[in-house]
Amino acid sequence: MTETLDSIKIDELKAVIDRGLGSTKERQLMAASEVADLLLDIRLLLAADEVELEASPLN
Repeated sequence: MTETLDSIKIDELKAVIDRGLGSTKERQLMAASEVADLLLDIRLLLAADEVELEASPLN
């Protein structure tokens, strides 16, 4: 089985990244907690996709 992210999931990940970076584009520094929150959001989306892959039947 090939494990890939579908385009919807990729678009969702891009949107999370864009929102996180968009709110900081005028600043030169980001608080560590903001970076951690952004990375956690991305990790949670990837983990949800991983669970879906494991739950799907083998082709």
